[in-house]
Amino acid sequence: MFLRGSKLRLRTLEPEDLDFLYLIENNEIFWEVSHTQTPFSKYALKQYLENAHLDIYETKQYRFIIEEIFSNKTAGMIDLFDFNPQHKRAGVGILIHPDYQNKGFASEALKILIDYAFCYLDLHQLYANITSDNNKSLALFKKHNFTIVGIKKEWILVKRKYKDEILFQLIKD
Repeated sequence: MFLRGSKLRLRTLEPEDLDFLYLIENNEIFWEVSHTQTPFSKYALKQYLENAHLDIYETKQYRFIIEEIFSNKTAGMIDLFDFNPQHKRAGVGILIHPDYQNKGFASEALKILIDYAFCYLDLHQLYANITSDNNKSLALFKKHNFTIVGIKKEWILVKRKYKDEILFQLIKD
């Protein structure tokens, strides 16, 4: 299987993921990275899941569930967004459930997604936007050879304080 690593696999969304999505999307801790300001209803998330089968060329985004191989438990999600087939690029977003952080899941999932994006989707580049205080994500993307190409000053407003956002790019060799 192409979307498989040593301890996890990336899989498509299933109806059974509703409760996990509801838990994550409504957790205010994650709203900063997802640029969300309001909670999602189960009804809205159910509709999202009903359309999750649509092709990335149609929706311009695709979300994978990060699933631990041995237990089949959900460890997180990784997304391609702002997919642009004309310019062969997409953004990357990743979220790891706190129970699975600092165990290599984010790194393995990102490696699998990079390989998928460059080999199967034939993308030329990936990018990520990361706040300057998100040290775990900064280290993760640097580890996978993303380079800093710019800093958006005071870009994100969180609890009445502005944060800089760093733009990373990875260009296919």
